[in-house]
Amino acid sequence: MSAIESNWEVVIGLEIHAQLATRSKIFSGSSTAYGSPPNTQANLVDLAYPGVLPVLNAEALRMAVKFGLAIGATIAPRSVFARKNYFYPDLPKGYQISQYEQPVVGKGSIAIVLDDGAAKTVGITRAHLEEDAGKSLHEGLANASGIDLNRAGTPLLEIVSEPDMRSAKEAVAYMKKVHTLVRYLEICDGNMQEGSFRCDANVSVRPKGSVKFGTRAEIKNLNSFRFVEKAIHHEVARQIDLIESGGKVVQETRLYDSDKDETRSMRSKEEANDYRYFPDPDLLPVEIDEKFVASVRTTLPELPDEKAARFAHAFGLSPYDAGVLSASRELGQYYETVVATLGASHAKLAANTVMGELSSALNRDSLDIGESRVSPEALAGLLARVVDATISGKMAKEVFESMWSDGKSADAIIEAQGLKQITDAGVIEAVIDSVIAANPKQLADYRSGKDKLFGFFVGQVQKATGNKVNPAQLNELLKARLAGGGAG
Repeated sequence: MSAIESNWEVVIGLEIHAQLATRSKIFSGSSTAYGSPPNTQANLVDLAYPGVLPVLNAEALRMAVKFGLAIGATIAPRSVFARKNYFYPDLPKGYQISQYEQPVVGKGSIAIVLDDGAAKTVGITRAHLEEDAGKSLHEGLANASGIDLNRAGTPLLEIVSEPDMRSAKEAVAYMKKVHTLVRYLEICDGNMQEGSFRCDANVSVRPKGSVKFGTRAEIKNLNSFRFVEKAIHHEVARQIDLIESGGKVVQETRLYDSDKDETRSMRSKEEANDYRYFPDPDLLPVEIDEKFVASVRTTLPELPDEKAARFAHAFGLSPYDAGVLSASRELGQYYETVVATLGASHAKLAANTVMGELSSALNRDSLDIGESRVSPEALAGLLARVVDATISGKMAKEVFESMWSDGKSADAIIEAQGLKQITDAGVIEAVIDSVIAANPKQLADYRSGKDKLFGFFVGQVQKATGNKVNPAQLNELLKARLAGGGAG
């Protein structure tokens, strides 16, 4: 048992920044498209030039309310934008427009399921709207830093959790759940490589049994699930080592260096009063009435937990399988199309194949489900040949690989490669008889009680037929022959 498990409790809260999928920025008409040349998508409003006025993007507000409804949160009838004052080279105004005392989304919660099946509810403190900062560029610039302000003013929804998580695995499970949710709601593309979905992790430790929180450190800008887990593990070990050696954890902001697998100090952690928050004089308070909330509620899709529950009930899937297959709207739709084409009575076969061969091929080739080289209808066509015993499950794996690489239908591949199973009982019995006749010693040993030799005879028959005999049929006929009903 580690020191963490025996003496210390880890306390974690996450601040997730989800870039909202609006076409224009939160307070200006500048484009939010990714990948444009530096500083081509920042206008005078984004830069806070004298005389310009920010105007709230209504679509960003609608997306924030949509998220709030999805997590069962309170929606504030009145919310206020504030100026958060601090200096950073890529913050052109010298302040960030954000929300502080009156955010648009109040308390809510998100349920997570851990790898061992344990369920937990993580509280959401708030979710507020704000603008993103620009980006500092360091690579390829000798002895200088560049500033790209394309991202300045891009709408963010900052989702702040309660300090409810007690391990790195819980934090990752929570972050994955939020990632799934914002993509289901179509309010964020979730692209972590492009910075559309990232988080800051607040980490502290306390003696087991203590109710008082320890001093926390904030690890900034983690943009992968793996980095979140590794950064938390390192920070927890650092804090425990520091305390146990007589030192004290100081409240600070740290960065995670993935190359060195360590966190390092960035700056002392600011408190709210350091930012000198005050209501932005250029923006009126946002009034949200019940009619607006009701209109947003009508746009909510079937949410991940609802879809998983329906899959489990309608298709007889385990909670784990249902959770995997509902992890994204696209994967859920793919699976449902396979089942609709194949028939609900074979939903488990479809689930196994989608989570098995299909997911393996997608991962191997770094493709999303929408880029699958085998359509759901084509996959259903393959599974139909397993159901009607044209091919075995083992053959189906080979046919799938051919479908993936060649783009041909299962039937075309089965015909071209001569893969149809042998189901004629007379033909199978004839092969069994020849195998038994060729192996009298093994037959005698089997009949004297060495039951494991059954597998030997199965293998010999399949070898003689190129693995084309229906396995269930072979087992039945072989048992009868070995029991004394055939050659030997």
